[in-house]
Amino acid sequence: MSLKENISFLEEDLILRLQQQDEAALTILYDKYSAALYGVILRIVKKEEVAEDVMQECFIKIWYSFHQYNKERGKLFTWILNIARNTAIDKIRSKEFRVSSRETSIDESPVKHFSSSFQVIPDYIGIKEIVAKLNPDQKKIIDMMYFDGYTQSEVAEELAIPLGTVKTRARAAIKFLTKLLT
Repeated sequence: MSLKENISFLEEDLILRLQQQDEAALTILYDKYSAALYGVILRIVKKEEVAEDVMQECFIKIWYSFHQYNKERGKLFTWILNIARNTAIDKIRSKEFRVSSRETSIDESPVKHFSSSFQVIPDYIGIKEIVAKLNPDQKKIIDMMYFDGYTQSEVAEELAIPLGTVKTRARAAIKFLTKLLT
């Protein structure tokens, strides 16, 4: 059995165990993916203590919604990464977060001096090489939306391009990435 087949077999077993609500499988999932998810969450929320809370929320959502996971629609990591990303974005859009952000000055922010082993290094999980295959315009939009937590409207505003252009480039990039990953 090749390494790729072995990893696929192990992931299928993990998925089956999670669907059966096996708590030990959740621990395995956490051990395997928490560092990557934490890095994405931290890049979006920019505060360590908030990232820890979002991380906990994320795994609770994964646990209670795992019955919705469909391996035909995508890989396990992609599914949990989207949950983490969406949970982090929901957090920064919340009124509670916006109010607390105004109360903390940038100079007092722990993120200013933060360095952690939890930072996502996309090279290690293969995402950077795949995203690098996009054309520069598409890559910038995907980086901003999926790794920096921008909405499509925010990307359009930041890059000073029409919202329709952002949507078209994002859709084309996702189609291209889907072909590479399947």
